Amino acid sequence: MRIRGTLLACTVVVLLSGYVVAFWGADISKSAAKPSWNAHFSSRLSRPRAALMSHKRLTDSGALIDNVDVFIFDCDGVIWRGDSLIPGVPGILDKLRSAGKRCFFVTNNSTKSRKGYKKKFDELGLNVPPEEIFSSSFAAAAYFEQTKFKETGKKVYIIGERGIEEELALIGIPYIGGEADKDTVATLGPGQMVHHDPDLGAVVVGFDRFISYYKIQYAQLCINENKGCQFIATNLDAVTHLTDAQEWAGNGSMVGAIKGCTGKEPTVVGKPAPLMVEYICDKFGVKRERICMVGDRLDTDVLFGNNNGMKSCLVLSGVTSEKKLLNPKNKIVPDYYCDSICDFFPEVIYA
Repeated sequence: MRIRGTLLACTVVVLLSGYVVAFWGADISKSAAKPSWNAHFSSRLSRPRAALMSHKRLTDSGALIDNVDVFIFDCDGVIWRGDSLIPGVPGILDKLRSAGKRCFFVTNNSTKSRKGYKKKFDELGLNVPPEEIFSSSFAAAAYFEQTKFKETGKKVYIIGERGIEEELALIGIPYIGGEADKDTVATLGPGQMVHHDPDLGAVVVGFDRFISYYKIQYAQLCINENKGCQFIATNLDAVTHLTDAQEWAGNGSMVGAIKGCTGKEPTVVGKPAPLMVEYICDKFGVKRERICMVGDRLDTDVLFGNNNGMKSCLVLSGVTSEKKLLNPKNKIVPDYYCDSICDFFPEVIYA
């Protein structure tokens, strides 16, 4: 009885921990109604024990598709790798739409705005409407709009690229940094210092191929010395697909640099935080239990699905291997996993 009671207590602690992540992140959606404690707690409790404890390879794709109205796809490692489209993807998306399924594309990559991602979809020959595209650069802008940051009269310092700049400009949030600081170098020597703007009220850290010591220094000065300055991260991805040849250090490395010199934890607006799924549910009137999140990462995509009341499907076409998934040390378990989204309709792709 003591052992059984201990296991039950541990289970409750794990469930509550999962809830806390979702609950605190829930406040960042601009338009979605804030979920109640009971709604999130019931959602976590209602997930089947098998989904939390076992690994289920997708063998009957029909059973999944019949119970899903909306598919949310990650992009890097699911739809494409770097600038190369994953073979078979266009046909699968066409089949899903023909079956009456709604598709959305949610990426943690902040280097492009929604407009920029629309251009990439077009270049890859994928006909995706702009309203189906959500990036973490958009999530950052939505966070500032929901929290009425503009009313503070403060500015934002950006570590990141054009995507964040374009999304902030769309809602009239003033910013500095970003691509303008691409070539700026911190001069070191006796009496030298970096002067920062005291009117900066937030630092946003997104993926930045031109990260530099100057940018890190500027960000830490804002966070450490400007009273109430917020530390926002678009995502914490450890690695990313800049090319199809290898994995590259992701935004987690850049966020880690700022964490290291400030001692502060960021507010994360990309996956697995709930902002983007709340926005989708509210705007398009879909139910979470009829959504399946499809991605290649355990700690962002699968967690995004599991913690926010959706079904989850891990694909092995990106950063996560089957060995990593099945490792006993891995505690993040999807409802299903498969080699790629081509397994959704194997009779078509592999015929």
